[in-house]
Amino acid sequence: MSAISRHIETFGALLLALVWISPLVFAFWAAFHATSDAVNMNLFAPWTLDNFHTAWEGAPWLRYFLNTFILVTLVLIGQFVVTTLSGFAFAKIEFPGKDFVFILVLMQLFILPEVLIVENYAMVSRIGLFDTILGVGMPYMASAFGIFLMRQAFKSVPIELHEAARVEGCGWLGILWRVYVPLARPTYLAYALVSVSTHWNNFLWPLIVTNSADTRPLTVGLSIFGAPENGVDISVISAATMMSVAPLLVAFLVFQRQFVQAFLRAGIK
Repeated sequence: MSAISRHIETFGALLLALVWISPLVFAFWAAFHATSDAVNMNLFAPWTLDNFHTAWEGAPWLRYFLNTFILVTLVLIGQFVVTTLSGFAFAKIEFPGKDFVFILVLMQLFILPEVLIVENYAMVSRIGLFDTILGVGMPYMASAFGIFLMRQAFKSVPIELHEAARVEGCGWLGILWRVYVPLARPTYLAYALVSVSTHWNNFLWPLIVTNSADTRPLTVGLSIFGAPENGVDISVISAATMMSVAPLLVAFLVFQRQFVQAFLRAGIK
């Protein structure tokens, strides 16, 4: 009976994976074929790169890529600073009301970002960051998920290493930089992949707070490129989509092992 259950579970997992990946497979197929061949799934149709050429010429993709890269880098640096200091404080420093403050931080996980769009918009406008890359990234620099993840990573560090650094004369920041940060590198890598993928694909907030091609990220540029008033060509839009997601796919394939192991380690400890 157990063997049958395992086979059923395996089949179900494969079926769900197939359903999940099918839109990406179709987009890949359509990107390399003419629209009629892509829609009709003509398996013997010739492959072509014309769709990528048409898509690249149709929008300032190089600027969109640069904006997105600056955005995710800016957000990631800010998150690393905030989550490292906060996670270390919650893991190793005793202060009054620590558990209560940590619960308040975790409550952020229950608040959808869309709920705060109006307040964030008002704040960004007041401080003069509307239609800027910094204005797009600023609301995301404090991450409850990142703080929790770094707290778990720092709590797993043996206290002996902490005490040895204290004996050597290191202060709190010295201990953090020389002991905890190096040991948490796999967790930093896993969190970086999550953060980059999240903000690379973020759409609603950048759409609201940007007005020009000088600040638009890829997601907003792709939506404008594929708008009905610009003409809908499934193959060209699929080519543009593949160009947008290709860096994330490559990053995940390269770092998937560290990605999975870091989250398993954080969950177990």
